[in-house]
Amino acid sequence: MTGQVTGPPVQERQEPPLPERKVREKSVIRQYTEAFLIAILLALVIRTFVVQAFKIPSGSMLPTLQIGDHLLVNKFLYGAEIPFLDWRMPGLRNPQRGDIIVFKFPQDEGRDFIKRVIALPGDKVEVRGKRVYVNDKPVQESYAVHLDPSMQENPHSPRDNFAPVQAPSGQLFMMGDNRDYSMDSRFWGFLDAKKIRGKAFIIYWSWDRERFRPRWERIGKVIR
Repeated sequence: MTGQVTGPPVQERQEPPLPERKVREKSVIRQYTEAFLIAILLALVIRTFVVQAFKIPSGSMLPTLQIGDHLLVNKFLYGAEIPFLDWRMPGLRNPQRGDIIVFKFPQDEGRDFIKRVIALPGDKVEVRGKRVYVNDKPVQESYAVHLDPSMQENPHSPRDNFAPVQAPSGQLFMMGDNRDYSMDSRFWGFLDAKKIRGKAFIIYWSWDRERFRPRWERIGKVIR
């Protein structure tokens, strides 16, 4: 005689009715869609008002910034600009001499430039024999380099000798650290502070295109 195992009957798992399954699937899709849209919105807000990434395409800021450096720029320090409006949010402080900032190129605002602040509004700035003077005092510039030993005496070239000028209100005098190979305020004039995008503060990635490898030693370097 064969024994029989007795117990509570096994109940098969029943699928919810079709309309209920559709509602559940729509709910999951809606949750993912909302999360995706919120992430995009947060990214746009952060990029517009907090921090933005930029890449160095040229050698005008050598040796401080190398071609292929990728930077993060603080946009709220000086007050982020409001998109589509000629207005800026209140900043934490004004630009200072020595700050490295990203700004809209005055002659083509579709391009971004990065240079160092040399003179502030009201300052008198002059270049004599490659030496920079602010308010008649020579500026100590450990960051500046001169790769061309020759001196341009041509009166039409302001590279090595720039007549004294005073920065108007709201205007900054900008120069690249690679002084002999930088297109800066010596050539295109003062920068309107309203055109500033932000202050560069850290290198988050750097790629050496000549050796085709990352510059690991530069990643995480604070920009000064």
